[in-house]
Amino acid sequence: MDSTLLVAIVAVFVVSIIFSMFGQGGGSLYTPILFLLGYATLTSISTSLVLNLITALSASIVYYRSKLVDVKFALWFVPGICLGAFLGGVAAAYINPVLLMWLFVLFLVGAGGRMIYTYWEKSSPEEACPLKFSTGMYALIVVFSFFVGIISGLLGVGGGIIIVPFLIFLCRYPTKNSAGVVSFIVIFSSLFGVFGHLTSGGFDIPLIIGCAVAVVIGATIGARSMVKISSGYIKAGFGVILLVFAIQLILKLTHIF
Repeated sequence: MDSTLLVAIVAVFVVSIIFSMFGQGGGSLYTPILFLLGYATLTSISTSLVLNLITALSASIVYYRSKLVDVKFALWFVPGICLGAFLGGVAAAYINPVLLMWLFVLFLVGAGGRMIYTYWEKSSPEEACPLKFSTGMYALIVVFSFFVGIISGLLGVGGGIIIVPFLIFLCRYPTKNSAGVVSFIVIFSSLFGVFGHLTSGGFDIPLIIGCAVAVVIGATIGARSMVKISSGYIKAGFGVILLVFAIQLILKLTHIF
């Protein structure tokens, strides 16, 4: 087996464990990892979306069995995120690859900084999931999900890293329930992002197959761990990891690394 492929498989296995604890597909790290290993930008993005899909499917099964997936509420995100992800996936082929990676750097810095900031926020006891929302909130969800979908298809991320803070801080969803809902939503954003990328190709089948096996195992382990541990341990460290990869991308894009 090619050494680069072996490193990629091991890396996505570890990432899938960590990210499935958040109900996310892992694209925030799959894409930069593959890019840093030397894979083409579009190949990194399309592979990331496929792995996101597999991770989210595996994690959703565990969350659903643990009664942490509110399907009725999650479906409000689906139409917008599907349309946005498909359009983003199609558009990715027409944007300069270097520009795409710089956009990804901004995404990692913003998302990582936000998650680290939560470490110093005063947390209040998490309550039960809200039973209903206002009409304005449902409208916001639809618009928000569309733009998250565009980012998802464009950068190869499932969008979970953006949706989780939205659920926790605006919808007042408990952390564990948010992870379950997001894992379900990411299935659709990843799937339609893949459909968008199919219009331009860029799929590396051996890479996808090798990493897919690792992701299925890792996602299941991560989702089961999330069900058992306290949500207070899973935010700040996650943000630090994102910032580290943002720095690595900057070094590579500026030809220092």
